[in-house]
Amino acid sequence: MADYKLTLAHLYGDLMNTYGDYGNIIALRYYAKQIGVEIDDQLVSLNDDFDPKAYDFVLFGGGQDYEETIVANDLAGKKEGLKEYIENDGPLLAVCGGFQLLGHYMEMADGSKVDGIGVMDHYTTNMTDPSVKVAKGTRLTGDIVIKNNETGETYHGFENHQGRTFLGKGEKALGTVVSGRGNNGMDQSEGVIYHNVYGSYFHGPIFTRNGNLAKRVLATALERKYPDVDWQAKLEKVPAETF
Repeated sequence: MADYKLTLAHLYGDLMNTYGDYGNIIALRYYAKQIGVEIDDQLVSLNDDFDPKAYDFVLFGGGQDYEETIVANDLAGKKEGLKEYIENDGPLLAVCGGFQLLGHYMEMADGSKVDGIGVMDHYTTNMTDPSVKVAKGTRLTGDIVIKNNETGETYHGFENHQGRTFLGKGEKALGTVVSGRGNNGMDQSEGVIYHNVYGSYFHGPIFTRNGNLAKRVLATALERKYPDVDWQAKLEKVPAETF
């Protein structure tokens, strides 16, 4: 038995895992094991309650338009629980569609609009600035590299998204685009940080390719639950891997 345990909610993991986002859990479990921590991941899907006090980490992955529409309808019932979790600094990784649905709304490829739950202030449109040489409907696809301006860390990934996301009040980018397109192909932002929420368009998945970020987020979750342990010191001894 591990000395410590984190309980993880995989939001709609049966519907929102198109790009192998479960790999983020595999990465977290790998680093946690090195320092005597067990990860217990639990599926929270359609018609399930979300108890903000029951989880130490949340993963919300991406999916296709059809699945995202189904999830959006159900997600409204989890809004208050997720809002409480986020505002109380609960760690959460939201990828692609999960990132979009935490904001106000998202426009689909066909121009239809799907409401998010608005627990964060960003929004996602299918439009671009006419001055930018990226036509409406063009996917932002390819390898991407960003730099976190606060930590100096560099993150590598692969982006593949139709929507253009614009950050709002209280939100800052996960990083500045070094190469690639990022949130919208216009302002050099990629992803979001809000409280302990990390959002991104990175597939790969992001934690498997960026062990430095995986360890940072894992430490955040552990410090919140077990504040009397120096988790940063423990994780510094564990090499960052690329899976």
